[in-house]
Amino acid sequence: MESGLPSRTAQGAALHRAAHQLLDHPQIFADPLALAIIGREAEEELRSGRDWHADPSDLLRAFIAVRSRLAEDTLAEAYQAGVRQYVLLGAGLDTFAYRSGVSLAALRVYEVDHPATQAWKWERLDAAGIRRPEIVRYTAIDFERQSLDDALQAGGFDFARPAVIAWLGVTPYLTHEAVKKTLAFVAEKRARGTSIVFDYPAPADNLDPVQRARAARMAERVAAMGEPFRSSFDPKALAEELRALGFSKVEDFDCAALNARYFSGRSDGLSLVGRGHIMRAQI
Repeated sequence: MESGLPSRTAQGAALHRAAHQLLDHPQIFADPLALAIIGREAEEELRSGRDWHADPSDLLRAFIAVRSRLAEDTLAEAYQAGVRQYVLLGAGLDTFAYRSGVSLAALRVYEVDHPATQAWKWERLDAAGIRRPEIVRYTAIDFERQSLDDALQAGGFDFARPAVIAWLGVTPYLTHEAVKKTLAFVAEKRARGTSIVFDYPAPADNLDPVQRARAARMAERVAAMGEPFRSSFDPKALAEELRALGFSKVEDFDCAALNARYFSGRSDGLSLVGRGHIMRAQI
């Protein structure tokens, strides 16, 4: 990220979620605020097709939609089991708290993000006339330089109670050390019953030539934005590491597993391809 500026990849993810609302039916992830929060000008660019995020052939929006869906499905299941804390690490323009707070009584949502991105989100919320509900607590952090422990404490997080932690669209931009440090912190500090959901890219070695070229173009695009990819993870090694850290239940969803779970029976052919994975692990 450029100093003092919001994350451009967070902007891109928000545009993909908004494009999903326009292009894909039925929606994998319904978000009634996705278009409002990006702003009127950006919405018009999407509706007109002038913004490349509205390209029907760009299937990254499907992965971005499904990772939010799986995170919120995990929260819904945990809420039924009594969990009342939801942490969004790298919240970006996620709209969960602004469309769901009333329906999930007693839930507390903690949005953790870079200060510049967080300030930009507040501007977008205000411009869209979206109220900031009392269930949300905001805390700023630079994942490479600051302690997540300190950030959550500043936000009033209750370490004695379980939580669902959604860490979406973040790990590829961090070093291995920063990712492992965060996972170790979650395993060590969180109460039993806590779950973490995060996405990550597998190494590009096993991709076919078309997929490898697509991955290279994406890497070039985010590097040009000043937020280069730094990490990929071997799925089996990552699962073993999570178990070694103390996670008792580890589920890895590759594109095939996500297609079977969320994309089967579609008439439009929307599906996932590539090296994206979503990991869900519980203490």
